[in-house]
Amino acid sequence: MALLQNLLIRSFYAAVLLLAVLILNFSLMHLAPGDVADTIAQSAGGADPEMLAQIRAEYGLDQPFLVQLGRYIGGVLQFDLGYSYFYNRPVTDLILERLPATLLLVFTAQIFALVLGVFLGAMSAQKPQGWLSHLVTFISLFGYSAPVFWTGILLLIAFSLNLHWFPVAGMRDVTVEGGFWVQALDIARHLVLPMITLASIFIALYSRLARATMMEVLQSDFVRTAHAKGLPMRHVVYRHALSNAMSPVVTLAGLQFSAVISGAVLVEAVFSWPGLGTLAFQSIIARDTPTILGILFFSALVVIVGNLLTDQVLRMMDPRIRGRSA
Repeated sequence: MALLQNLLIRSFYAAVLLLAVLILNFSLMHLAPGDVADTIAQSAGGADPEMLAQIRAEYGLDQPFLVQLGRYIGGVLQFDLGYSYFYNRPVTDLILERLPATLLLVFTAQIFALVLGVFLGAMSAQKPQGWLSHLVTFISLFGYSAPVFWTGILLLIAFSLNLHWFPVAGMRDVTVEGGFWVQALDIARHLVLPMITLASIFIALYSRLARATMMEVLQSDFVRTAHAKGLPMRHVVYRHALSNAMSPVVTLAGLQFSAVISGAVLVEAVFSWPGLGTLAFQSIIARDTPTILGILFFSALVVIVGNLLTDQVLRMMDPRIRGRSA
């Protein structure tokens, strides 16, 4: 009952925050220099002042700011994010078309980074002065300091251009024919390098945090009691200590979800991955305001829902905070 009550309260706060983000994004785009009507006219080859006035009237750009904001919020409540000036398609359709590729990249990178980071951190915490601990520290510093686009370019040069192990760009090879598993294997081959690139910086974060929390937990009284009972080290670490050390890592993973999405923009640009990042990059260049606003709104929605789910998972994992109020 406490979890359900907390979920309802958090959901209300999330809805208010999402509305505030929606208003802020629309206001900033409205205050940005330039005229959207000029952009639309340029894509059509230019227009005279009368044609510009007609374009503004057609898209509602001649209305007062509050009227435009109210119409946009009303459209969003009806799952209508507007119409793309550049693609000549509804923004909702564009986002839904690119969404699976981005979700595939983001979730696989996040899961890969979380699993590998926690494993490396737990292994290195058992022998803080051992060679594995120093290796994890080196990997963490390298992964955290290297920009994702630079890491992606290096992986492309090494494994695509020189070794020819993985494709250079895209999500699938149009020449590949076959059933479901053949297509899935082709997508997996295209996914490997972008996933590793996006996960590299987060592996560093999770491994360092998991190492620090595991070292602290291993000094706890219940761990000493488990050792005194004669339990093997592997059982103590992965059955008892790891579950208590996971709370900070899970919290960080939820908070870093926004960074994963923003990092996906650069990764998708490097690998020509057909997701929301590539769509956002092209829309910014084309000054396609409705598409940019739609992507910003959807990104905020994903981040807020991700943080909400993280909070609930953390409450289910850690009984110490399960009964706390929102």
